[in-house]
Amino acid sequence: MAATVSFPVPTAHGPRTVTLSYARVGHGEPLLLLHGIGHHRQAWDPVIDLLGAERDVIAVDLPGFGASPALPDGMRHDLPTVNTVLGALCEALGIGRPHVAGNSLGGLLALELGREKLVRSVTALSPAGFWTEAERRYAFAVLQAMRGIARRLPLPMVERLSRTAAGRTALTSTIYARPGRRSPEAVVAETLALVGAAAFEDTLRAGISVQFTDDVIGLPVTVAWGTGDRLLLRRQGVRAKQIIPRARLVRLPGCGHVPMSDDPALVARVILDGSR
Repeated sequence: MAATVSFPVPTAHGPRTVTLSYARVGHGEPLLLLHGIGHHRQAWDPVIDLLGAERDVIAVDLPGFGASPALPDGMRHDLPTVNTVLGALCEALGIGRPHVAGNSLGGLLALELGREKLVRSVTALSPAGFWTEAERRYAFAVLQAMRGIARRLPLPMVERLSRTAAGRTALTSTIYARPGRRSPEAVVAETLALVGAAAFEDTLRAGISVQFTDDVIGLPVTVAWGTGDRLLLRRQGVRAKQIIPRARLVRLPGCGHVPMSDDPALVARVILDGSR
């Protein structure tokens, strides 16, 4: 069931109240799920029930994405601020140090939470931050093009395209290796989420100088990469392993940048294994 929670977050100018939308299912040790830029918590729908069989799963809309409003004035949509917000969210929900799994931007946030020892384990699916400058520029250009196209498409056209496998491929093949597996309703909803992402530009701007260069020690880390990732190329996983040498590096055959719907059973198994 979807819910919202409001909680205070410390800032240099005093506490600010942040509101986030989330869905919570299952039972067991807590597991926080973090989506990528321009997406929403429903990206995890293909795996959330599989995970909920063993974990208390909290899938959150990041600030300024999905149903969560942007951060209050004076708070930036950068890594330190958003990780502070996520730490405060865990306190507000009473989940202490959860396991965390993230995709793309969410994977980078998950690794930052692990570096700060705010979580029990990290599973990062195609995390951002292991790019060269050329690879970063390419990824950002693709993301901006995706948003630009989505904003220009009338909703009736999106709905019409989503009804066929070819149309879903045209709309989502950049991030899915098997876009035909997405339901028409899911494709429409995530296209609208991309159009309405209030924090998209601020988040992208804050990511220009981001490079993940620190080891994550003292907790289990899994880095998984789809072999068909067309946004963050899989060679970036090798760099991640070099920077985090104790991490388990997992190959996701036939999966794209957002692998949860390409192979739900595989992705759920990787996350559950990583959180054991």
